[in-house]
Amino acid sequence: MATVPASIVTRNVADFAKDTGNVYEAVSIISKRANQISVKIKEELNSKLAEFATTVDNLEEVFENREQIEISKYYERMPKPTNLAVEEFMEDKVYYRYPEEEAE
Repeated sequence: MATVPASIVTRNVADFAKDTGNVYEAVSIISKRANQISVKIKEELNSKLAEFATTVDNLEEVFENREQIEISKYYERMPKPTNLAVEEFMEDKVYYRYPEEEAE
């Protein structure tokens, strides 16, 4: 994964339309890719946190689960899925197709 800024970066709208010819199509593609990334990250986080699942709630566990806290902090510091999707799109790493063209 390339170094993706964690904060918002100003982009030139014309750059989005260079491949698709339409800004709205590009935004739609980026949005769908961001949703895919979000689901993937959420599944990863949930599987890692499931290892720490317990039925007992007590104060000792708060101190014992430092690993769980570190995992959560790692995912909080990651770039947002939208930033990742925009970066992938700008680097031509996103595959997209038009189903109506394939049907013809």
